[in-house]
Amino acid sequence: MSQTQAPNRKLRLATVWLGGCSGCHMSFLDLDEQLVELAEAVELVYGPLVDAKEFPQDVDLTLVEGAVTNVENLELVEKIRQRSRIVVSFGDCAVTGNVTSLRNHFKVDDLLTAVYHAGPGSAPHGPEAVEVLPALLPKVMPLHQVTDVDAYLPGCPPDPERIWAAVSALLHGEAPKLTAQQRTFG
Repeated sequence: MSQTQAPNRKLRLATVWLGGCSGCHMSFLDLDEQLVELAEAVELVYGPLVDAKEFPQDVDLTLVEGAVTNVENLELVEKIRQRSRIVVSFGDCAVTGNVTSLRNHFKVDDLLTAVYHAGPGSAPHGPEAVEVLPALLPKVMPLHQVTDVDAYLPGCPPDPERIWAAVSALLHGEAPKLTAQQRTFG
């Protein structure tokens, strides 16, 4: 238990999925039996596996998967930083932009036109576009380019052992101590 945690209070954990493939969350679920141990120590207050519509206040630890790709991501990241004690770049897309940032080689309008003309029709325009498509940022950015990050958890995706080493240390108020093998990109 960290020194800032009230006695008998579970730590509040959030996970967030921005622009990426959800592989980091899948690897998180591969913690298997360690999920039971984690559930005893934390309250999962936000994430793809929780039916929360608004990012909550007073989060102890937030794992952010994926790169920042659109205006909605940017707005969510601002709330995450304001409302979280510790923010972790979770996986290579959050750490470096990784595959998600490959779209940085194209202008947004050119990209949307190419995608929708190759698909079933043209890109939505006007009010329909606002309802269907989030406003893409001109460039995809790793998390640290838009907010302060407290820790980095690399890997594509990070393997469960790396996730457990980092998360359990952070939940105990310690700096993650990853082995040389765990520090390498996955």
